[in-house]
Amino acid sequence: MEVTMAEPDGVLTERNVDVAALYDMLRRCKASAEEIVAKMLAIKKEAEPKSELREVVTQILLNFVTLRQRKELCKLREKLEQQKKALQETIANRKKFLSSLPSQLKALKKASLPVQHQLGVPQTKKLMQHQLAELLPPPLYVIYSQLFAQKEAFGENIELDITGNVKDAQAFARQLANKDAGNQAYLIITKLTAMSTNLVNSKLEDDVPDDNGDGQRRSKRPKKVPSKENLDHSGIYQSHPLKVILHINNDEASDMNPAKLITLKFEFLINLNIVCVGVEDSEEVPENDILCNLFPDDTGLELPQQSAKLLIGSSLSFDESRTSRPYKWVQHLAGIDCLPEVSPLVSVSEESSGETTKHASALSSLSLYRQQNRVQTVVQRIRTRKKAQLASV
Repeated sequence: MEVTMAEPDGVLTERNVDVAALYDMLRRCKASAEEIVAKMLAIKKEAEPKSELREVVTQILLNFVTLRQRKELCKLREKLEQQKKALQETIANRKKFLSSLPSQLKALKKASLPVQHQLGVPQTKKLMQHQLAELLPPPLYVIYSQLFAQKEAFGENIELDITGNVKDAQAFARQLANKDAGNQAYLIITKLTAMSTNLVNSKLEDDVPDDNGDGQRRSKRPKKVPSKENLDHSGIYQSHPLKVILHINNDEASDMNPAKLITLKFEFLINLNIVCVGVEDSEEVPENDILCNLFPDDTGLELPQQSAKLLIGSSLSFDESRTSRPYKWVQHLAGIDCLPEVSPLVSVSEESSGETTKHASALSSLSLYRQQNRVQTVVQRIRTRKKAQLASV
């Protein structure tokens, strides 16, 4: 049996008490007291010397004292048991409070949302957006982090949101995390096998004799270029489940000029490894979109990645019907700097004098974009274009 005992300094400790030993000691004390009393009666009856009686009296007094540092200990035990029970009740109440604390904090957070909205400090929404940002692919994460840093550091009048299917994004993240070298090797072998099979089939088609039976080989058949519908069907334009939404507000908002100028949606195409951007709820055709040629010679139809061109096919450009396009400035904003197909020196040497001037102007604008703050430059150009568009209406 465990009993809580008090040390001299008042600290409660746990001690193991042998109840059987206590009862055995009490029986021995009782037997000793009965024996001493009998001995006292015998001494008195037989009129023995009083010296022996004093010794017996001393022994019985010692037994009485022992029965008393035990009665006191029993009282102390009862007191400590009561303290232990009180402490257990206190601990139970505190555990109950701690178990209900998450729901209370959740209710408090929900109740504070109107106050956050009125004060312009959406702390709860910011935390949720940051948690979602961890599921973004690296290029979209770079865009989100740069735009958020621009807003926090310089007070840029923009708003950021992350939308999409969170469960699909979590599944996609787990899928990437579970990929190992073996899976990658299997994909490489599969691709190589498919390539070799295509080469063999192509060679067999070239070597088939003509129907005239003269044994001569037929002319090489032109290879069929897959249509865009087939490419879409194969998932070539598959995008990541999460998108980054950018609301660019008017820096000179008034009753005549609305606060929100334009909303952009950034998405990442997984198979092409490029970032696309488009205007949300825009009724303009992509060619008349304010994002088209935001920087010189950047219509968004040319794929910036050489790997994407190889994957789609050299005879195909980006799908013109898509409102979201892979502009070059978006790739730079996402941290994707692509090498040109040919050296800039070769391009300049092959151009005429007029075209050289145009090319130099384009390079100058791109150089200015790279030297300046990329986020600030892009936001300012889009805001200026949208203001001009509204003024012309």
